[in-house]
Amino acid sequence: MLTLTTALALSACSDVGGGTEADGDTLTMMVPLFGTAPDPQGEIHQAVEKLTGKKLSISWTPNAEYNEKVNVVLASDSIPDVMVIQDNKGPSFVQAAKAGAFWDLTDKLDKYPNLKPKSEQAWINSKTDGRNYGVYRVRPLLRSAVVLRKDWLDKLGLEPPKTTEDLYEIAKAFTERDPDGNGEKDTYGLILPKWPGTNFAASSPYNVIDVWFGTPNNVGMRDGKLVPEFDVPEFWEAQKYIKRFIDEGLVNPDWATLDTGRWNDPFVQGKGGIIIDVNVRAGELFDEFKELDRETYHEKVAMAGNLSLPDGRKFSYPFTGFNGIVAISKQRVRTEEQLDDVLRTLDRLAAKEGAILLNNGIEGRNFRVEDGYAVKINDQDPAVKVINNDVDFAFIQLGMTSSVGVAGDAYEWMRPSEAEKEWLEQRDELMNLDLQTAVHDPSLPVISQTAVERGATLNPIPTDARVKYLAGELTEEQFRAEIKRWYDSGGTQILAELQAGIAKIGG
Repeated sequence: MLTLTTALALSACSDVGGGTEADGDTLTMMVPLFGTAPDPQGEIHQAVEKLTGKKLSISWTPNAEYNEKVNVVLASDSIPDVMVIQDNKGPSFVQAAKAGAFWDLTDKLDKYPNLKPKSEQAWINSKTDGRNYGVYRVRPLLRSAVVLRKDWLDKLGLEPPKTTEDLYEIAKAFTERDPDGNGEKDTYGLILPKWPGTNFAASSPYNVIDVWFGTPNNVGMRDGKLVPEFDVPEFWEAQKYIKRFIDEGLVNPDWATLDTGRWNDPFVQGKGGIIIDVNVRAGELFDEFKELDRETYHEKVAMAGNLSLPDGRKFSYPFTGFNGIVAISKQRVRTEEQLDDVLRTLDRLAAKEGAILLNNGIEGRNFRVEDGYAVKINDQDPAVKVINNDVDFAFIQLGMTSSVGVAGDAYEWMRPSEAEKEWLEQRDELMNLDLQTAVHDPSLPVISQTAVERGATLNPIPTDARVKYLAGELTEEQFRAEIKRWYDSGGTQILAELQAGIAKIGG
């Protein structure tokens, strides 16, 4: 009888080809897919082949099942020439990389001008246990922001916040001063979702606020010892701040259960007025308001960056600067000469011409350039719709120096209103400003084997305790007891392993 695992493995083999040596004329790839798989005879696929000088055999794999499929492929003898690895810190990839399944590119990219890291911090963050087993796929290094209902601010005569105390006062005003003008007390300030992360440090609004108050970002050094975000004095100040919002009814009543997929709904529906998340959420909200009313949508959204404490100290919450890596198999790409050939191909994709092709499409066919921005054209033409699908939901996933949220050498898509254009400028200005006070996670380049083996059991302990504390179901003393349980159950060992790894790579 064929088991599910065996069936998946056979499917993986048939998708990406066997484990034979790479064919110099053909490049096999495995890439995540967010829509309909591109036709190999399609215009974008053919244009990418022409640019690279290679025939491309791409296994487009739906994103929802991508990591599972990657695990199956890594356990098989059919690793393709090139793979997008979304979780290069996960146990399957770590084990495969350490076993020699992928090329170590740590010291190999200097002679490829478009693959050489543009951001030292992102390059460090993308390491797997101290080594770089792929070219990182760029994402914004700092994109945390506060998004607010601009029409509510205007009606109440308020400015976007600069400090944590400003945010509290705005949330209070949004709750108590009838910002929608309907004469009823039916609004609230801050919209918090249930955060679905399995790790405590999961880029949630809670983590952003923690860092604003001066905690480490996940972990940090204090008095020569690595400590977690949730066990420093500043953490308790941050929790009291968040709890103040909850206890005073300044957040959505369903804050502990609201699905992140519905996070925008209260904002658009006029129930809540503040979201702490990534800056691109402002763009999503502009688009949602535009669908409701094209005449007034530009009046609805305002944005602020990371907030200072009332005393002027500022700590900003950064992201990793990457989203997975593009890794090269040693199973098929067996020699330095073959590796050089593959890297030259990737370098062409990362160059300006390749970045535009992967991120925008074909100039004059599906977009034109206006004032330095890309503008969609012919988008009612069925063939052009196919091009847009192939770019937006497939080939953009191969972007390394230009991709989602980072135009790089590609073109930023033009926004129609002045408010949106100002938002794009503000987004970049705030990012550059807040990077100066960013608190980076020093543990990102290293791996704790205990965390790999026991993280699924340990990670929920502080995460669940935080939610219960904020809900009033745990006292601070009980919360601290849960933190001690985390330490005693393996947390102490995790921190020791991370600290040793950081010291080893010179962090």
